Amino acid sequence: MAFPYFLRLAYIGTDFFGWQIQTSLRSVQGTLWNALRAIDPEAPMPQGTGRTDAGVHARAQGVLIKTRRPWDPYRLLAALNAHLPTDARVMAVQPAPAEFFPRHHAVAKRYVYSIQEGPAEDPFTRGRRWHVFGADPLDRGSMCQAAQHLVGEHDFSSFRHQECAAKTPIRTIHAVRMESSGPALDLVFEGTRFLMHQVRIMAGTLVDIGKGRIPAEAMGGILAAKDRRKAGSTAPPHGLYLDEVWYQSRWGIGAPCPWGEDASLSDT
Repeated sequence: MAFPYFLRLAYIGTDFFGWQIQTSLRSVQGTLWNALRAIDPEAPMPQGTGRTDAGVHARAQGVLIKTRRPWDPYRLLAALNAHLPTDARVMAVQPAPAEFFPRHHAVAKRYVYSIQEGPAEDPFTRGRRWHVFGADPLDRGSMCQAAQHLVGEHDFSSFRHQECAAKTPIRTIHAVRMESSGPALDLVFEGTRFLMHQVRIMAGTLVDIGKGRIPAEAMGGILAAKDRRKAGSTAPPHGLYLDEVWYQSRWGIGAPCPWGEDASLSDT
């Protein structure tokens, strides 16, 4: 008999080659599985909600694990963390319904892209924020204006990596906003599903607009072109965080989705 548990997993992606297990490279999934098998040698491989890329961080990767015996959630959290490296931590554990599967039952995600502006990189945020060099600050007004073109259901082919295997480039973004404190700037993207590198390309394009390399009014045309060559640069992975995932409310996992439950993330 298997006992399913839902984990909220946080990790710094710097020294991981992404979430998905690799044959010889260090992955988050493989590292968590090693920790799980240390306390339950026959446990199956953990299943995550999203496949973060190499170097990308997460504050709220949702993971389903199954054990051969029941655990008190706090003791399971402590046992797993005792076998995990310091750059990955289980932050919360709860029993999961038998039919719950995180990838299939997620309905929205929040990604945060973190930027640090200024003429010198802050050593305390190195590897955690993209340092955008410059004596002059980004034009945040233009960035905010351009970002509103991204909200809604669109064909995001212009913001899609050439190796993306998603069946369709149609995605819905519920909200894009900017949160800032001095030279620190967070670009927040909330939507149902995201294409390969979509958030990083959107972030890079918005920075190009903030730098004056692309006019704000061009964003609508970039989106309509459905051509990756029309968009801006791809922001580096170390500024990207999987910040939150919302699941169908019937499973009792986390808070209800603010935008309803019409869509599934099963193909991401």
